[in-house]
Amino acid sequence: MGRDITRADGKLGWGILGPGNIARRFAADLPASRTGVLVAVGSRDIDKANKFAAEFGGARGYGSYEELLNDDEVDAVYISTPHPQHAQWAIRAAEAGKHILCEKPLTVNHAEAMAVIEAAREHDVFLMEAFMYRCVPQTEKLLELLREGAIGTIHQIEASFAFGSRPNPGSRLWDAELAGGGILDVGGYPVTMARLIAGAAVGKPFADPESLTAVGRVGETGVDEWAAANLTFAGGVSAHVVTGIRHSAENVVRIVGSEGYLVVSNPWLPGRDGGSSGIDVYRIGEEDRHVEVEPTALYAAEADSVADHLAERQSPAMSWADSLGTAATLDSWRQAIGLTYPSERIDANRPTVHGRPLARRAEHTMRYSEIPGVAKPVSRLVMGVDNQTALPHATAMFDDFFERGGTTFDTAYIYGRGMCERVLGQWIKNRGIRDEVVVIGKGAHTPHCDPESITRQLHESLERLQTDYVDVYFMHRDNTDYPVSEFVDVLDEHFRAGRIKAFGGSNWTLERIAEANAYAQANGRQPFVAVSNNFSLARAMDVPWAGCLAVSDDESRTWLETNQLALMPWSSQARGFFTGRAKPEDRSDAELVRCWYSDDNFERLARAQDLAQRRGVDPTAIALAYVLHQDFPTFPLIGPRAMAETHSSLAALQVELSPEEVRWLDLRD
Repeated sequence: MGRDITRADGKLGWGILGPGNIARRFAADLPASRTGVLVAVGSRDIDKANKFAAEFGGARGYGSYEELLNDDEVDAVYISTPHPQHAQWAIRAAEAGKHILCEKPLTVNHAEAMAVIEAAREHDVFLMEAFMYRCVPQTEKLLELLREGAIGTIHQIEASFAFGSRPNPGSRLWDAELAGGGILDVGGYPVTMARLIAGAAVGKPFADPESLTAVGRVGETGVDEWAAANLTFAGGVSAHVVTGIRHSAENVVRIVGSEGYLVVSNPWLPGRDGGSSGIDVYRIGEEDRHVEVEPTALYAAEADSVADHLAERQSPAMSWADSLGTAATLDSWRQAIGLTYPSERIDANRPTVHGRPLARRAEHTMRYSEIPGVAKPVSRLVMGVDNQTALPHATAMFDDFFERGGTTFDTAYIYGRGMCERVLGQWIKNRGIRDEVVVIGKGAHTPHCDPESITRQLHESLERLQTDYVDVYFMHRDNTDYPVSEFVDVLDEHFRAGRIKAFGGSNWTLERIAEANAYAQANGRQPFVAVSNNFSLARAMDVPWAGCLAVSDDESRTWLETNQLALMPWSSQARGFFTGRAKPEDRSDAELVRCWYSDDNFERLARAQDLAQRRGVDPTAIALAYVLHQDFPTFPLIGPRAMAETHSSLAALQVELSPEEVRWLDLRD
């Protein structure tokens, strides 16, 4: 767990990981801080570490990053390694209980940023992305002027940070393998400024863009040499941002409002090396004025922001949510100009974010059960693979789920137009764990719900998944124009060929499943062993998609209890009904209202909230625990888009419900 300041002088003891050029600036400014002192320097070159430490007053140098992280006198680390190493060493630092100031970009992409933030949360350490301009008086004054209406209503933001350099494949700036280019090197400055100002326009700490369009040039070395983007925000605010490493730009911030405009001529390095500081205000009907701001040591201000907010574990200067939003925006900017780094491509062999081999945690809390025909432990929670279409995001999410004990992944032929199967297959191949995971596939979705389509789609799915079998195969829909015998026959054929180990029906009526199994028994075929229909504590009033079916009613529950078929329910948490989004007076989410709003469901929500408060968990954990505590086997599908959502679902595994509580939650008592 993270610790507070331990030095006798009350100052935060800093260690530097990666003594490069930017680290020199941090180390040079640190003596000017109120709160920090350099203790140690870590490098892969011990001579370089010792020389750097001696130059800037550090007590010692280390020839490895691991040694520095083991130094008890180091309270916090400043990470200034090349971009692709940020995530790994931020996670390692969090695991060592060190507070973290990580150079921008926090990580190469949003997926890695998510993993770093979850590590900081889990190990209770401070974490901040090092945009030093966010910590200085000039930026504070800018926000003050905007909030007091110095230029009226904010309308347009222009921000740029670009510089000229010569193409050099030996430099990290020009190396795609090292995530070079302008967007990740300095493009975060105009993006974070635009998000900051757009937030101020609506009274929030920051705002995420609603849309982004961009142009840019990706050069011969595979990095962006010049790029420009237009961002639109809520409230009619727009921004134009520019970055580049091939040519310099004006490198100012200009904000236009209903009553004039203002200019920050030196937004990123105010006062440094004798440069200007302050803000020029041009308001209609008033004298132009220059608002002078006392310059400060930039990196000292950054270090002080860490120490001043250590107890909160994040600084308002650059919060975790702000960094996540920035990472997502930079991802979108790169995507818009067609820039994908080699390590992010669909066929890349991506390492784990923490850099260690994939392994289940010894202390994981996952539970397991069995499904007939599947000779592997089936995790009680199933990772839905329906929203992961990029390998970096998928890899981070799947690694995390697997390390927390998850074995089972549910995907389908139609998800992401095939990309979800591709990223799952690539991840499994990269990790070499096909024998350790349970893959659930689905095919024959309307309008191709017929026996012939099953065969065609199954072969294509196996190719995408890079495997010769799936563990469980569901028909994604039913088609009553065909007798059940034709579906059973083709599924049995693939079972006997070894392409599927077990099968079932998704969005099939229980009557049709019973008919199918009666045919199978009478004709020596394999039966359906599982069903994947909707089931949750909140009973569906309508279904999200045509052709879907729910089995939350009493009659269906009785059938499942009698027949003991495994249920793998989708929307097992009622698509966010228990997250706090659902309120009788809030009807802004039409789908939520249509499918889940009823007096009975709001009473179930109230009971889940009451029990959650008594148990010290979130209502979502109670709702998911309800599904896990049925008198028939259940394997709820969860569809997290972020690691935090995965972790909140895992909390349900620790909730024990009595039969009486299960009945009470469902209004049966």
